[in-house]
Amino acid sequence: MATETTSGAGRLPRLPFLLAGAVGLAVVVTALAVWAGGGTAVEIPGIPDAGALTAWGLPVTRTVVDAAAVATVGALLLVVVLLPGGKKLGRTQLRYLNWAAAAAALWAVASAAALVFTLSDLFAQPVGEVASPAVVADFVATDAQGRSYALMAAAAGVIATVCVGIGTARWARSALVLAVAGLLPPAFTGHSSAAGNHDAAVTGLALHLVGVAVWVGGLVFVLIVAARREERAADAVRRFSPLAAWALLAVAAGGIVNAAVRFPSPGDVFDSRYGLLVLAKAVALAVLGGIGWWHRRRTLPLLKDGRWRGFVRLAAGELLLMATAVGLAVGLSRTPAPDADGAPLSPTEELLGFAMPPPLGDFPWTPLFTRWHFDPLFAFGTAAAALLYLAGVRKLRARGDKWPVGRTVSWLLGLAVTVLATMSGLAVYGKVLFSVHMGQHMILAMTVPILLVLGGPATLALRALPAAPKGEPDGPREMLMKLLHSRYVKVVSHPVVAGLLFIGSAFVVYYTSLFETLMRSHLGHMVMLVHFLAVGLLFFWVVIGIDPGPRRPPHLGRLFVLILTMPFHSWFSISLMSSTALIGEGWWSLLERPGVEFAMDDQYDAGAIAWATGDIPVLITTIILAVQWVRSDQREARRVDRQIDRADGKDPLAAYNAYLASLHARDRRPADSRTTEES
Repeated sequence: MATETTSGAGRLPRLPFLLAGAVGLAVVVTALAVWAGGGTAVEIPGIPDAGALTAWGLPVTRTVVDAAAVATVGALLLVVVLLPGGKKLGRTQLRYLNWAAAAAALWAVASAAALVFTLSDLFAQPVGEVASPAVVADFVATDAQGRSYALMAAAAGVIATVCVGIGTARWARSALVLAVAGLLPPAFTGHSSAAGNHDAAVTGLALHLVGVAVWVGGLVFVLIVAARREERAADAVRRFSPLAAWALLAVAAGGIVNAAVRFPSPGDVFDSRYGLLVLAKAVALAVLGGIGWWHRRRTLPLLKDGRWRGFVRLAAGELLLMATAVGLAVGLSRTPAPDADGAPLSPTEELLGFAMPPPLGDFPWTPLFTRWHFDPLFAFGTAAAALLYLAGVRKLRARGDKWPVGRTVSWLLGLAVTVLATMSGLAVYGKVLFSVHMGQHMILAMTVPILLVLGGPATLALRALPAAPKGEPDGPREMLMKLLHSRYVKVVSHPVVAGLLFIGSAFVVYYTSLFETLMRSHLGHMVMLVHFLAVGLLFFWVVIGIDPGPRRPPHLGRLFVLILTMPFHSWFSISLMSSTALIGEGWWSLLERPGVEFAMDDQYDAGAIAWATGDIPVLITTIILAVQWVRSDQREARRVDRQIDRADGKDPLAAYNAYLASLHARDRRPADSRTTEES
């Protein structure tokens, strides 16, 4: 195929018009969606109207907020992931880092404007009457939506400031993490946070927002580097393709969860303006998925021959369609939801996200396994972990390599137990009964980690992922290896640090006001569960993990760590049973819990569960550690025998000494060079 001779400079003047047209299209679609959905017709008897400026300014400003946020994430994604380099950022990366700073500055200003418009809309007063520093400060301090826009403005302001002066990849990655975090506050306000089953709604919306930002922002800047013929533009496009597929799945999954929360039955979608806008957005998403499939099938293979015209044209159309979808999304945020006029949620439903479950009764274990509550984070997270793991195993077997079946079974069983702990009756009653919550805690911190670390996911990834060609930017395998041997992992994986985090965090959570604070919001509760799982994974990885790391203590040292840590766990359990102060009293007092006559009895049961469920995992861990120790000695013995057999009549003692010298040299090599042999 002939290579195209059209220069990048010939396309460059069209690029600003395309980007401006995409933003303009999003604003126009937003206005039409707000008008069609009735988002401007807000009439409250006895309260004056906020005025036309607020009615139209708020959705337009939100569109600008979304566009600027997406641009910020996209520019940083390009710098960090799509056009990676060394520790120091190159000239091209620094140029797009300045684009990220400019987009973040616009994001900050638009978020501040949206904050004022939201204040005007909620109080139904013109902007001029509420735009005083004292009123705005009070709104930020007392209202969730005010805090949401304030947090976004603060995050964007920090990014705009930092991106101007940084020159290293580490700081660019930090800015990307902050940008993604800055997207999330709106998920915890508005329609989703006010709905029944709001925990699933806000998690689904957060997943949706991150997916949109990565997908749209990444496409914008991939299109820019393609149109400008930047160096490694083809690499950026190829890197973005699988990332876009995952982002599409995240957007679709988040949309499905929110639709399921909004509409009790599929037929309800056609009975409201909100539902019709959801349908329009779903159609746009389906078309975008088809375009992505066409990219992978048709336009990406042509890039090898330098044929960019087809990709740029199709990507430009894809960008305009994405702008339409963004406009529909903003219009949805101003459209009354179908359940907005229904029966108001009870105080308990607002706190829990679901109705108060019935008492456990005479058969307390039955409801724990029959009442299920869907959680998108753990549902999609465990599903993705299972699929990725099985894909890695399949790749190894396809090329003739072996992977122990026991590791696969252990990994999948660990994920299944995670689902049981986070979506069964344990999750439902865990918000109502401290004893059930403690059982959930113990499962996530002491049972699931044992199963997951024995699955060896990092070892599987290092064997399944391809190595980046020499001279090319780091791929996923190299990034994983750097993470495993990073200074941060070296610190947290120290046995003393891992033990302190494992035991000390329990005392910090339960014997301070932190437990009550975390229980009051779905985000806090979710962070707490993820934290328990994370510290458990870290501790048991140090003790019985098979994945490589910056340090692998000897087996005797691991046993010593286990023996020293477990008495503190027993101390924690005894302190719960003997405590005279009710932990989380402020949270439990908000709930009318049928069947709970004495809260201190429930707390005593929690301590007893912590005591009882701690001994069995410790015993299992000790047995596993002993087996690993014996197998390690057997492997060493076989290596000695092989070394002596290769001596060919030489002095066995000299051969053995030479073997010990080779072991010493091997131990001085980085751990990653021994990963394949040890696994």
